[in-house]
Amino acid sequence: MPHTEHDRRVRFDDSHAIMEVDFSEFDFDTSAKVNAFYDRIEERIADTGEEQWFFLVNLRDMRIDPSAWLAYSRRGRALNHAHSMGSVRYDGSDVTREQILRAANTDAFDPNLFATREEAIERISAMPNTRRPKVAHERSHAFHDYVRRLTFDEARRVMEVDFSHFTFNNSRDVNEFYDYIENRIRETEKRWYFLVNLNGCEILPAAWVQYAHRGKRLNTAASLGTVRFAAGSETETDIRLRAESQGFDPNIRNTREDALARIAEMHAARLQGATS
Repeated sequence: MPHTEHDRRVRFDDSHAIMEVDFSEFDFDTSAKVNAFYDRIEERIADTGEEQWFFLVNLRDMRIDPSAWLAYSRRGRALNHAHSMGSVRYDGSDVTREQILRAANTDAFDPNLFATREEAIERISAMPNTRRPKVAHERSHAFHDYVRRLTFDEARRVMEVDFSHFTFNNSRDVNEFYDYIENRIRETEKRWYFLVNLNGCEILPAAWVQYAHRGKRLNTAASLGTVRFAAGSETETDIRLRAESQGFDPNIRNTREDALARIAEMHAARLQGATS
């Protein structure tokens, strides 16, 4: 779906710190469609330069297929944790209302569901604005932590990056680490197979937009193929969901040995293709 369809449904009222999302009559019939819409919402928020908004959500006659509920609830929860000062929903159909209320009971959040837009806006006006003055993110990691986590195996043509037990707290963490990776690869003047250790890695909601952007850019510019391994359940789920809408194969394996075997397969296929 082109961005124009998403963009016409996302509006910002800076004077009242409101981001309004119009899901009316929208059919989330696949998790890929959920992920694509939420990808664009995250991008639009990033473009504003302001991280915190009240969310005003029109649910009139929105439809969510059962197969898309995991993605919808997970992406919505992550977006709220990262960027919402409060979320208010309105005009839910009976079916949507039941789904939202059931999800609220399961995930322990206040659905703040109203019949009309006016009632929803009135509810937002009673919520405290907790925006903070814009400040640069503080550094979370020392430079030497990036250095020790990056190695090159010339024989296998593998660049291995160790994200194990590393937390990407925000976009600064992402940019600093990826700046270092890009500079090192540039020095080699080669493309590499990427081997990524995700054991215990955490990518917090505030870092996801930039993590996805920088990872995609790096893969396009310098990767012969990327394989990830030992992803924790939370990180693995997020990566698989975002892969649906961003058009990449997550290539996640259980162990480093499995991941290296997959790279060997990719390399053999590449050589066969070059000689055929």
